[in-house]
Amino acid sequence: MTDAAPTIRRDVTYRGFRLPDDAGLGDLSGLRAGERGLELADPADRLEHTDADGRTRRYAAGSWTSPPVPVGFAVRDVVPSWTGDTPGDCWLRVELRGWHDDAPATAWYVLADWAADDHAIRRATVPGQRDADARVDTDTLLVTDATVTGWQVRVTLLRPEGADGTPVLRAVGAVAAGPRPTATAGSPRPAREDAPPTGWGTVLDVPRYSQRLHAGSHPQWGGGGDSWCSPTCTSMVLAFWGAAPAPTRYAWVAPAGPRPVVVHAARHCYDHAYAGAGNWAFNTAYAGLHGVDAFVTRLRSLTEAEAFVAAGIPLIVSAAFAAGQVPGLDYDTAGHLMVLVGFTDTGAPVLNDPYAPDDDAVRRIVDRDRFEAAWQGGSGGVAYVLRPPGVPLPPAPEQPNW
Repeated sequence: MTDAAPTIRRDVTYRGFRLPDDAGLGDLSGLRAGERGLELADPADRLEHTDADGRTRRYAAGSWTSPPVPVGFAVRDVVPSWTGDTPGDCWLRVELRGWHDDAPATAWYVLADWAADDHAIRRATVPGQRDADARVDTDTLLVTDATVTGWQVRVTLLRPEGADGTPVLRAVGAVAAGPRPTATAGSPRPAREDAPPTGWGTVLDVPRYSQRLHAGSHPQWGGGGDSWCSPTCTSMVLAFWGAAPAPTRYAWVAPAGPRPVVVHAARHCYDHAYAGAGNWAFNTAYAGLHGVDAFVTRLRSLTEAEAFVAAGIPLIVSAAFAAGQVPGLDYDTAGHLMVLVGFTDTGAPVLNDPYAPDDDAVRRIVDRDRFEAAWQGGSGGVAYVLRPPGVPLPPAPEQPNW
């Protein structure tokens, strides 16, 4: 038996809101409940916005602001995620702020200007947001000097004035985490949970896609396939659930190449400010366009991940490591997405690693301790959770992070 890597508990909580059911928990302005989620009311509010190309347009707009979400610990970072749709030239703006002692603790920060397509606006995060309290690092709000023990999210839905249709917000949430714990030399090793392992001996039949088959192709979306780990993983899991986009959705891909659905995902997850397709929330938002529930969270250990595998849910996880640190993953990466598809009978993680020369080489079995250290030390345990609405999540822990 391979013991799980010893960990010191990190404070992590996730809170999500399903809309329109949870709309009454927050504040609505210019929106109404629709069959698919929150949508623009008539009449809606009005505002002007200057796009990245310098063009100023008038929009019908409405927003939903969540209630403050207290978490009960000092927050180091918050990562939002959402699902919705933006037909035509519609789009969404997602903002976060910190909260403490029944009052805002920071200003509002823009975490995303998001659209399902890229013909109307440049889907992007907003760089350069930094003050004494916090700063935005692509898809994450990092708290610096403020005291933050909760968060609040605001989503604004926008449609060009005079246009038809409406944007839709189906769900929004965020995962908040405290400081990463550090172990010093001589620190005692925390004991393993006494519960028997779950998920061991289970390997989910997730299809294997190599991102490197697309190396050099379509470099306008983050440099091409060598950097497309995240959309390749998202495509694998959507295919596992039978939720991949129809071929007509990616018929525009030319040349079609080995797997045009991955090119489609890379384009529609691409963050024009970050200049890559690895924005965590943009990937889950893309997945949400295809009929699945999807969100970003942090898991504290592979023991927590086992519960998802036992429930039949593969996870997309982000790790960082140097060549040789995790035997079998013989390359350097500052951040790489893989699909955790299961565990061997002895608890070793089984991965679909898209950074492989071909599809046959995607499947990897890795050392449990070393992989867990690369996952927790790299991204802090980030995981994308994608599943159809009818598939239940496993029971959450006492401090719920899903």
